[in-house]
Amino acid sequence: MIKTTAVVLAASVAAALTFPNASASAADAKEKCYGVALKGQNDCAAGPGTTCAATSKVDYQGNSWKLVPKGTCTTMNTPFGPGSLAPIKRPA
Repeated sequence: MIKTTAVVLAASVAAALTFPNASASAADAKEKCYGVALKGQNDCAAGPGTTCAATSKVDYQGNSWKLVPKGTCTTMNTPFGPGSLAPIKRPA
């Protein structure tokens, strides 16, 4: 009984120690991509006049962003051109 408890405890501690690394890796695999979100579907901070997620006013708003898989942003095409890693000026 004591051996079983020790094994379960050791496995729990090991899992807890590796979990933050897995989360950090998942976050590292994403990047902010400006100008690709549809109206109201942006992630946080869509520039002046918005407060956070789901507040973009128009499709492809240049100062709103979505988290996308790292390395894919600038290959995403919109009616106004590709996504950008920095805020961009788009027609209103």
